[in-house]
Amino acid sequence: MPRIALKVEYHGAPFAGWQRQADQPSVQGAIEAALAKLEPGPHTIAAAGRTDAGVHGLAQVAHCDLQKEWDPFRLSEALNHHLKPLPVAIVDAKTVAPDWHARFSAVERRYLFRVLMRRAPSTHQAGLVWQINHQLDVAAMQAGADFLIGHHDFTTFRSSICQSASPVKTLDELRVAGVETLWGPEIHFHVRARSFLHNQVRSFVGTLERVGAGAWQPEQVKTALEAKDRAACGPVCPPQGLYLAGVGYPDDPFA
Repeated sequence: MPRIALKVEYHGAPFAGWQRQADQPSVQGAIEAALAKLEPGPHTIAAAGRTDAGVHGLAQVAHCDLQKEWDPFRLSEALNHHLKPLPVAIVDAKTVAPDWHARFSAVERRYLFRVLMRRAPSTHQAGLVWQINHQLDVAAMQAGADFLIGHHDFTTFRSSICQSASPVKTLDELRVAGVETLWGPEIHFHVRARSFLHNQVRSFVGTLERVGAGAWQPEQVKTALEAKDRAACGPVCPPQGLYLAGVGYPDDPFA
């Protein structure tokens, strides 16, 4: 039974998240339905991470087990045909070892969060960014972000419904950058770790936005982290600016 790794891109707006749900559309459900058009099901695919409703995928990774030997390129083409018109695309596919696992073989996840700073409504980026109508101080946000990098108890930045066994994680990167785009100035948050807690990235960004707006001092991020109390977190930002940007593996099939 060959195992195929899939690199998946998707727009999160029409979906209730990655994970299959009985009564709501999901990215996982869409791909499994497309697989059933190619081979008798049921199919169950595993992914590197479960994104929430409204969150996008630039390079989500999943794997599937199939009955017959498929050329990976032909499989990706066939899946893309059956995924139409949903905003989901298989951008690459590779045959992997039977014990390779999209989730458990991963050693890092990378997220991007986009904030667009402009007053006029965004026509072309609607649903793809968190739009705010004020400017943010990048240096102040980076100063606050630096307190979060490293090995910490992230209880403050963890959703109350998080199912992770422990709030202790190691954050490898939280980089804040100003970017000029055709539609206006953006702030990009680049976040990297082996694994994340539920709503951790959105909690980081929402808190750092308060620093960038001048409502918090950077040192208050350290105080919030050390409180280990969800009530100490800043507002959790909306999902539409968040992207799963990449997944790292020791032997990356897509390298």
